[in-house]
Amino acid sequence: MTTKKLTDEQLVALFIETQKNLYFEQLYDRYSDKVYRKCLSFVKDDAKAEDFTHDIFLKLVLNLCSYKATAKFSTWLYSITYNYCIDQTRISKKYSEVGLDENFDLSDDNDDSEIAELEAQQLNMAMKQILPEEKSILMMKYQDDMTIKEISDSLNISESAVKMRLLRAKEKLRKVYLESVLFWGLIIGKFASFLLWNE
Repeated sequence: MTTKKLTDEQLVALFIETQKNLYFEQLYDRYSDKVYRKCLSFVKDDAKAEDFTHDIFLKLVLNLCSYKATAKFSTWLYSITYNYCIDQTRISKKYSEVGLDENFDLSDDNDDSEIAELEAQQLNMAMKQILPEEKSILMMKYQDDMTIKEISDSLNISESAVKMRLLRAKEKLRKVYLESVLFWGLIIGKFASFLLWNE
């Protein structure tokens, strides 16, 4: 059986058992681009995103023995990715650099229809203004389509805490979004009045 046909979990087990690079390389091939895009959504800088991706995979190879097959490998890896990006943005304290990945997919769930209705460009602006922790939990739910239980396992918090954080993050996002829409509405209104006044 070729490494391409092996599951993530089988590759991890074989790498731990044999320490052969070909198993880790297959995991790298499967996930490096996805991890890179997630990093890029945080820093909006190609070089930094590449550095982050390199660091995350270095961290991964050093910690692969601690992986428990009770969670999907991808969930565990994305959890490491989000935590690393949050730590780095905390260190640099450049929250203004936090951006939204173009591929951010919103859920069509009825409960979240209000977020799906937000204008994409304004949503992008709003996502830049919320904290990395708030952004990451929204991305886990809506971009990675993780369940409440999977988010709970990856963040090591209760499911009720996940629901509360999601609710707060959505409320914050909506508030920032509405303030942004209102602000630009006022600017456009003032500019239109100015043009009419000077005709």
